[in-house]
Amino acid sequence: MSLVPYALTRPFLFGLDPEQAHELTLGSIARLQNTPAQCLWAQPRVNAPVTVAGLRFPNRLGLAAGLDKNGRCIDGLGAMGFGFIEVGTVTPKGQPGNPKPRMFRIPQKDALINRLGFNNEGLPSFLANVQRAKSFRASGGLVGLNIGKNAATPIENAVDDYLACLDGVYPHADYVTVNISSPNTKNLRALQSDEALDALLSALQARRQVLQRQHGRAVPMFVKIAPDLDEAQVGVIAATLRANGIDGVIATNTTLARDAVQGLPHAGEAGGLSGRPVFEASNRVIAQLRAALGSGYPIIGVGGVLSGADARAKLAAGADLVQIYTGLIYRGPELVREAAQAMAA
Repeated sequence: MSLVPYALTRPFLFGLDPEQAHELTLGSIARLQNTPAQCLWAQPRVNAPVTVAGLRFPNRLGLAAGLDKNGRCIDGLGAMGFGFIEVGTVTPKGQPGNPKPRMFRIPQKDALINRLGFNNEGLPSFLANVQRAKSFRASGGLVGLNIGKNAATPIENAVDDYLACLDGVYPHADYVTVNISSPNTKNLRALQSDEALDALLSALQARRQVLQRQHGRAVPMFVKIAPDLDEAQVGVIAATLRANGIDGVIATNTTLARDAVQGLPHAGEAGGLSGRPVFEASNRVIAQLRAALGSGYPIIGVGGVLSGADARAKLAAGADLVQIYTGLIYRGPELVREAAQAMAA
C-alpha cells in the first residue's frame, strides 16, 4: 500500500482540468522519482514472473502507452509495482498535438475521451529520458517503446517516420510497439487495412533484421490495433502479423463508439474513448485474435481494466499480459497491486 491513499488525492486532481491534472501528476512523479519522497506512492511489486515473446516479465501487469508520452517517469511509475512500462507514442519530430481542451472525463462510466494527437517532444528528447531511467530496469522491469508518425507526414510517407523511430528506439527498447490505431492522427487507422499494413510491416521487419545484426540483439516488435474492427478485419490483421514475422499484438487502443456513454456530458467530444466502455470490445478483439493466431502467439490485452477481476477476464479472453491506463486514473496505484495479484493467482 502506498503511503498516501489515492482516495485522498483524487478529489483534488478531479477538481482540475483533466490535462492539467495529468501534467501536474507526471511533473510531480518526474521530480520526486528515485528520491525518498517516492514512498508516497511506491508499493512492493507482485513477483509472478512469466516469459512472453522471449522476454521475462516480473508480473503480467503493465502500463499502457499514452500516459507517459515522453518517457519522463519510467522509474516513478514503475515503483507502483508494474512488471512493465510502455512509453510514447513518440514521433520523429516534436509536435504540439491537437488544440486544447482535448481530454474529458466521464466519471459516471469510469471513462475518458482524449484527442491529444501524439503530442510529444520528439525522438531525441524521448531517448534521453529513456536512457536516464535506471531503477525500474535494475529491478527487472521491462520497458516498451511505442512509435508513430508525425501529423504533418502524408500517410503515403508514413513508413519513413516509423523507420526513423525504429532506428532510434531499437537500442534502448525491451520491445517496440508500432501504433497504427490512434483515432487522433488523421488517416492513421488506414494503416490497419491489409495492403497498407503489409507494406508497413514488411519494411519494418526488413529494417529490424538489419538492426538486429548491427546491435547483436533481437528486440520483439508488437503492433497495437483498434477495438473498432469486425471479425474479418481482425482475421486479415492476424494473418498479416504472422506473414511478416511480427512477435505480438496489443489489443486494443481507444474506441470511436459512443453507445455506452450516450447522453452523458462530454460524450459527443471527438477523440478516442477509453476506460470501462471499451472493456467488452477489447475482450472481443482479444478472443478473435486468439482464435485466429492460435495458442502461443503473444497478445497484450488493454481496455477498461478497473479491477483484479477485469484483468483476469482479459487473460480468460486470450491475453498473455495486461495493460492499464484509464483505470489507474480512476483507481490509483492500488489497482496495480490488485490486478497483478489477481493474475498471479
